[in-house]
Amino acid sequence: VQLQASGGGLVQAGGSLQLSCATSGFTLDYYGIVWYRQAPGNEREGLLCISGSGITTYYEDSVKGRFNISRDNDKNTVYLQMNSLKPEDTGVYYCRSSNYWGQGTQVTVSS
Repeated sequence: VQLQASGGGLVQAGGSLQLSCATSGFTLDYYGIVWYRQAPGNEREGLLCISGSGITTYYEDSVKGRFNISRDNDKNTVYLQMNSLKPEDTGVYYCRSSNYWGQGTQVTVSS
């Protein structure tokens, strides 16, 4: 089982980024994916998840209305669309399914 997060980078405040979580080694259709963020000096926090049936649950109020999660089971990939980015969104973003974690991708939002 492998998960690989990608798509991070440097963006100005107000901009957008789309992260991808590519999975392999299991049938994505049946599993949920959770996106996490770890800001510098902070603990890793769960942001939102998408269930196997496509239902989104937000864990962090600050991303509601700005971040959206979607999945393409044919491509074994889950996406995190991040809009209206703020400097406080800076951090390393990880995806997780069950006990498996991706390696993280850095997102830096400049003011």
